[in-house]
Amino acid sequence: MSTFTAEEFKEVDEYDASCPSCSASIQFNPANGTLTCPYCGYEESIPQPELDEDRLAQEIQLDEALETGSFDWGAEKKVVICDACAAESVYDALEVANVCPYCGSNHVMESTAENALAPNGVCPFEITREQANENFQRWIKGKWFAPNEAKRKARADAFTGLYLPYWTFDTKTASRYTARYGKHRQVTDRDGKTRTETDWYSTSGFYQEFIDDHLVRATTRYNESILRSVEPFNTNASRTYSKEYLSGYAAERYSIGLKDGWKQAQQDIHSHIEGQISHQVRMRHNADIVTNIHFSTVHSNVTYKYVMLPLWLSSFRYSGKTYQFMVNGQTGKVGGQSPISAIKVTIAVLVTLMIIAIIYVLGEGNFF
Repeated sequence: MSTFTAEEFKEVDEYDASCPSCSASIQFNPANGTLTCPYCGYEESIPQPELDEDRLAQEIQLDEALETGSFDWGAEKKVVICDACAAESVYDALEVANVCPYCGSNHVMESTAENALAPNGVCPFEITREQANENFQRWIKGKWFAPNEAKRKARADAFTGLYLPYWTFDTKTASRYTARYGKHRQVTDRDGKTRTETDWYSTSGFYQEFIDDHLVRATTRYNESILRSVEPFNTNASRTYSKEYLSGYAAERYSIGLKDGWKQAQQDIHSHIEGQISHQVRMRHNADIVTNIHFSTVHSNVTYKYVMLPLWLSSFRYSGKTYQFMVNGQTGKVGGQSPISAIKVTIAVLVTLMIIAIIYVLGEGNFF
């Protein structure tokens, strides 16, 4: 008998694609792009929009978004009654897909709520679990500072397929700027010694750039540095959202809302534009250094997409410690934590110091 009350939890419907041959749960298969039964091999194509332009996720005008707020994990729960075994499972309100812990059936729930936006795009898994493991083995073997024993013996724990929420933003930017740039020149004094002097100049200008699909994570639950290391994703190829792609995987909806996501995007774009302006000034004036960049940017025709992006999560143990890593489910790129050999680091430092010493001696002309 259930111990949950209506005031504590909200019951929601779940979708579980079932195999018509053996009634088992079928799941999305990255190898062939179909819903596949892991038991009898039955395959079912995912319905696609008739028009080609409708098959890709469409941009939405930012100023037309109705719900822009953020959410907190753990603030609300929901109950899913499994269609296969009738067991009750409790999920966080932000989870939109998972697997029944009792019978293994797929639970794909509503991807939105009354006060939230629905995803309009998804990049399906293209890398299989087996390929993710192969990429991990190549990645750990390529870590120069990792202990040799770890390279030989590291074995990944079970891989978890997960769709994470992201925002993408398109914007036309127009920036007016002022800056100072310097040109170095060599000066020889009376004693024949040379030194570098810099002549400074002021400049101003105008810079324009179209930013396409700038990516912003819509969750704070996972290691940010690892997530950055497995980016980018090809979000321009994201397909129109369909719940079938989530079958067999975990997924969550956004906790960082559209408003906060756009604030983060503006900060990222500001840093990017500053670098581009510095590059433009260097090229135009053949400058050696650029400083004191001040600029203001106007954004126009801002659009967004809310997309679900695929990741494989796993970890491995070495010398009693657990190291987490991720594999980009679209590109196969691996990033994460790995053990470091103190001996190898020491050798690298000593070799570097020797090289610096040799260069110094040669520069002083005292080699012989």
